[in-house]
Amino acid sequence: MAPRANWKGFLRLSLVTCPVALYPATSESEKISFNQLNRATGHRIKYLKVDSDTGDEVPNEEIVKGYKVDTDTFIEVTKEELENVALESTRTIEIDEFVDKTEIDPRYLIRPYYLRPDGKVGHDAFAVIRETIREMNKVAIGRVVLTNREHIIALEPLDKGLMGTLLRYPYEVRDPKEYFDEIDDVKVTKDMLDLARHIVEQKAGSFEPDKFEDQYETALVDLINQKRAGKPITPKERPRGENVVDLMDALRKSVGGAAAETRAGPKKGTKKPRKAAAGQKEMLMPIAGKKPAKEAAAKKPATGARRKSA
Repeated sequence: MAPRANWKGFLRLSLVTCPVALYPATSESEKISFNQLNRATGHRIKYLKVDSDTGDEVPNEEIVKGYKVDTDTFIEVTKEELENVALESTRTIEIDEFVDKTEIDPRYLIRPYYLRPDGKVGHDAFAVIRETIREMNKVAIGRVVLTNREHIIALEPLDKGLMGTLLRYPYEVRDPKEYFDEIDDVKVTKDMLDLARHIVEQKAGSFEPDKFEDQYETALVDLINQKRAGKPITPKERPRGENVVDLMDALRKSVGGAAAETRAGPKKGTKKPRKAAAGQKEMLMPIAGKKPAKEAAAKKPATGARRKSA
């Protein structure tokens, strides 16, 4: 079942309009998350919203937004005033123009969303807009208001729906000159480029997301399961970087190493990527792996498994 829509409204291309819903295309909920605990009691830490001067707790209904003018001066803006900012994009994604995808600088990309018809009506109009974009091999540019902010959104066909990618405004993208001006102008020789190109050719492949594994997430699962099982935790030796003294020598050795890897094929013991589990079921499985996950989750934690940070 699809998650709750982040936004509902209308998609419009000139006089063609249809009701649509916008859904997040990515999720962070499957990643391991931690709570902050009181080391002495094992209880969770809670945060209170308090007045910075009096120290008194302030209920949510008494909290308003404020724009800081100077140290002690704020301009209060109410929720109603924000809602009254009249923007057509609050309820409608109006397609303003069509551009080539190659023209969109990757630095402007923020996050992807899925766009689909909302309800039983409007599927015909949605299909006309989708197939027009597909046929023209373009990206449609419009605007949408999310979380009280207007965003540029780039729309392109994806299967039977549309993928919408939020874009940054120019003022949000930093000038690279601030970071790159101090980089030395180095003359790279043809021999170095030839060796480096050879390494790239030996490592060439296709982008297949399924073969990538989040090694840090896997290590976190292993750590938590070891602690649940009462096993000792031994710190691993951190890899140490080494300064390259002879660049040509390093490139030659890299070519030899890459060639050896290619001849040997995949390393033995290389783990196949795990399929994404709903939530964090890998951690909820019993350590011994003999009892069903539901049965293990129903049991209360043992005395030795007291909630306490390590």
